[in-house]
Amino acid sequence: MNVIVVGGGPAGMLSAISSKEQGNSVTLLEKMNTLGKKLLITGKGRCNITNAIDISEFIKNIPGNGKFLYSAFQNFNNKDIIELLDIPTKVERGNRVFPTSDRASDVLDALIKKLNGVKIITNCDVKEILINTQKEVIGVKTNNGTYRADKVILATGGVSYPKTGSTGDGYKMAEKLGHTVTKIRPSLVPLKAKKNSLDICKKLQGLSLKNVSIKLLDNDKKIYDDFGEMLFTHFGLSGPIILSASAHLRNINFENVKIIIDFKPALSLEKLDARILRDFEKQKNKDFKNSLNELLPQTLIPVIVELSNINEYKKVNEITKEERTRLVNLLKNFEIEIAGFGDIEEAIVTSGGINVKEINPKTMESKIIKGLYFAGEIIDVDAYTGGFNLQIAYSTGYTAGLN
Repeated sequence: MNVIVVGGGPAGMLSAISSKEQGNSVTLLEKMNTLGKKLLITGKGRCNITNAIDISEFIKNIPGNGKFLYSAFQNFNNKDIIELLDIPTKVERGNRVFPTSDRASDVLDALIKKLNGVKIITNCDVKEILINTQKEVIGVKTNNGTYRADKVILATGGVSYPKTGSTGDGYKMAEKLGHTVTKIRPSLVPLKAKKNSLDICKKLQGLSLKNVSIKLLDNDKKIYDDFGEMLFTHFGLSGPIILSASAHLRNINFENVKIIIDFKPALSLEKLDARILRDFEKQKNKDFKNSLNELLPQTLIPVIVELSNINEYKKVNEITKEERTRLVNLLKNFEIEIAGFGDIEEAIVTSGGINVKEINPKTMESKIIKGLYFAGEIIDVDAYTGGFNLQIAYSTGYTAGLN
């Protein structure tokens, strides 16, 4: 058969690889000048290939229509992708799998190697899927002319990181053919702070913290907690643990959402108090504002001093127990009120897409147009961070190509 794959990301490449394995003549069309642009920036350029947990546990990490993926994961799982890539890998915190080299380019090179025998055309922008009167696919129309095909796999991605080529073209093409696109929202995205917390974030802009813990609250009810790296930005919060937290805010109205940061998660309230006492003892003739250098990053000190309501010029040996308790509580429960998601262009993943009710989960074929298949982020499925979204791309891509 003559198969055209539209989109050269992980889902498109796996579609082409598995379709080629079935003995088909496969052409891969990519509108950018190279394949896998978004793959190269995943995991901060290291590429979190997949997750090492048992594949049966994957669905729990996919709040967006996870059950739709049962067959796809049976066809192609996390062990299969590691075998296919055939590069050295390592497992890190949260069972995340990375290339041992810490280079996303090694993952991309391994995939491109497997595309041997697939015709790859870059700088090729697909404008329309062509169908006949019986609602069967017959080809695609592009900026380079028309290509005929027996089957077309649409793997054009979502709308996050548009510079890498995901600009939502696939949604428009599918809608034109009668498919429903569910509401598009950002997922795994930085979070914007409310007005009263925004000043704090602006003062701390650029401050990156390594071993902190956060609690995400909605109406004072905890909906998520995490430990790791985060970053203050001019608009709010970012970094790995914040992106993870954003995926838990799918259907929330942001009226009363806040993030509580614990700057010293390794120390209990009592231990932190004792640590501060020791620091004060060493520097008893110093002003309060100059006494926190050993405890906190430089940028954070003026903000903590201000929010503690302790006079910055007060000598530390004059600070009362009550003031110290306030300081300890502030460091363990630093509050930022959240106004909403950052821009969708900054999201790692798009939530929403082609309605899963219109796709056969066993084959990834459209239930509306014969010979049209979907793979990857264009489908309304999305997961938490940790390599799950990339595995969705491989598994749906492989399944589409297989069929």
